[in-house]
Amino acid sequence: MKLSEFDYSLPKELIAQYPVRERQKCRLMVLDRSKRSIAHKTFEDITGYFNEGDLVVLNDTKVMPARLFGKRKTGGRVELFLLEKKNPVCEALVRPSGRVKEGEKIALESGDEAEILNRGEVGRFVRFNSPLEGILEKAGHVPLPPYIDRDDEESDRHDYQTVYGKIEGATASPTAGLHFTEELIGRVKGRGARIGYVTLHTNYGTFAPVKSEDVESHRMHKEYFELPEETARAVAQTKKGGGKVFAVGTTATRVLETCADAMRAAKGYTDFYIYPGYKFKVVDILITNFHLPKSTLMLLVSAFAGKDFIFEAYRQAIEMRYRFFSYGDAMLIL
Repeated sequence: MKLSEFDYSLPKELIAQYPVRERQKCRLMVLDRSKRSIAHKTFEDITGYFNEGDLVVLNDTKVMPARLFGKRKTGGRVELFLLEKKNPVCEALVRPSGRVKEGEKIALESGDEAEILNRGEVGRFVRFNSPLEGILEKAGHVPLPPYIDRDDEESDRHDYQTVYGKIEGATASPTAGLHFTEELIGRVKGRGARIGYVTLHTNYGTFAPVKSEDVESHRMHKEYFELPEETARAVAQTKKGGGKVFAVGTTATRVLETCADAMRAAKGYTDFYIYPGYKFKVVDILITNFHLPKSTLMLLVSAFAGKDFIFEAYRQAIEMRYRFFSYGDAMLIL
């Protein structure tokens, strides 16, 4: 299977630079796999698809302000993009990577200092001279993805978080959840569906480019996850009772499928990689956004809905001027 098969051309103006003013008012494309049909709705219409006995699984990770800026002794500007939240040493992408040497100390905007250490699995290890929480609070920037072509703003601290995020540690938002409001979640419960939570600290692993032309050769970077016992029990009960498991986002999907063979409380690191040919064991229905071409996310949704069906949906989305990527519109795959 070749990566080039998962490419498509997207007009730049369809890449959402800001979210819609009201989260639940974005557009929703509904794909019915059994009927091979596509419908166009608004996200708040999604409540009509939940039934009593269903389970909706949300990723409760919270995005940390993971971008830090500073200067070298030469005066050159340096960016540290944290890949994890650990004290006092954590891994980060350092830009410009080639110029900054091991042992160099960077003066941060917060007045603190970061020492560049040896190379890690993806980036460089960095040692901070004071607690990381304080540094991020004082000088951390929202880690907007590079296709959002602007600096982060104060509003992004709210807009780029889900309303239910509570466990800080992600460097990218689980964006399928951005469309939910507290009121909408209340309406889902009112339909008789239960809410369950998992945690996956979305980081470089989810968004790292696939560099090998052979899809099967790609390896995911590990990301920390937790599956609580309460959610594991709810999944088992839902399956036994004939309800549907809705995964809100590819991140929740990966946690559930990572733990599919032994549905019980678990935590650790997952590099579980889903691409076409994979048979889903837990997730029945997927809520997601529109994804970058040739990405692991595009591969996952193609595995779930079928590549041809997904590409027909994307063709229609482009034709109908849907908004793409993190701050864009949503898709419900039945």
